[in-house]
Amino acid sequence: MPAHDVTVQTSDAQLEGQLAMFSRATAVVAFAHGSGSSRHSPRNKAVADELNRSGIATLLFDLLTPQEESVDNVTAQQRFDIDLLTTRLTGAVDWLADNKDTEETPIGLFGASTGAAAALRTAAERPDVVQAVVSRGGRPDLAGTTALQEVHAPTLLIVGERDTAVLGMNEEAADRLEGPNRIHIVPRATHLFEEIGAMEEVASAASEWFVKILGERER
Repeated sequence: MPAHDVTVQTSDAQLEGQLAMFSRATAVVAFAHGSGSSRHSPRNKAVADELNRSGIATLLFDLLTPQEESVDNVTAQQRFDIDLLTTRLTGAVDWLADNKDTEETPIGLFGASTGAAAALRTAAERPDVVQAVVSRGGRPDLAGTTALQEVHAPTLLIVGERDTAVLGMNEEAADRLEGPNRIHIVPRATHLFEEIGAMEEVASAASEWFVKILGERER
């Protein structure tokens, strides 16, 4: 699905992104990448491609400005600044809600690693806008207990079977989430889902979740 370059304007930054929007899209999903990644994440792109095939539009964008990324490449601090990442993702959700091409389209969030914490925080801050969340190898613990208890959007937590520490964190978070949720464990997969077939299962599970919650395109 062809995507075009966009600039996402938030309250404190202009962020570069790619929006794949098309006629008859049933929803649009904004991606929050993990630590040290960007809108070019091949794993997130693989999921976005699968969502596009299912009739769901996607927004891949950078959570940091180029200047911030240059500093973060040295300090590795801002990639773990969940308050900052949440501000950026919430700003992107507001941008989608105000954009003429997407303003009438239901919004979902896909977060990876630290981006999952930002996605859950944003879902808590925009309960009337964010309608579904998917986390891949996420750190929901970084969202904080208060935010987890304020998430009403149906949430899918995808974790690798061999990513035992993160699996435990997700199990604890699932107990705290207010809204309906489910954990999907990918057999034999580690944190980055580099095993054969692992990312394909992530993309399929995410697509099924968003289609189930946000609706399927008429065929």
